[in-house]
Amino acid sequence: MPIYTGSCHCGAVQFQIEADITELITCDCSLCAKKNALMAKVHESGFTMLSSWDTVGEYRWNTMVARHHFCKTCGIYTFHKRRSQPDHYGINVRCLDAFDATAIPVRKGLGAALSVLAKPPTD
Repeated sequence: MPIYTGSCHCGAVQFQIEADITELITCDCSLCAKKNALMAKVHESGFTMLSSWDTVGEYRWNTMVARHHFCKTCGIYTFHKRRSQPDHYGINVRCLDAFDATAIPVRKGLGAALSVLAKPPTD
């Protein structure tokens, strides 16, 4: 299985994935549409964080299940823990080193159709 390394813009967040990337996903939810990420689904066993988790910020909203991760220094969205499949990461393939996405089919994810809570839960 291919191994890819990736990072944010400044290099503070570095990670590695081991995965056959056969499909890419764009999501139409309000968050993904604004960050314009191009994602690949990777099982958590194929994800390795190479830098310290201290470099990563986390954003949650609505159901608080999905965990969207970004660099605390440069703000680049790198990956997220998926709501629909909590044992998978959504990897922003635009953060992968030397990855050519041009020959891989892109599927439109229907995140906007997922349930939305009227009031987010409080901790």
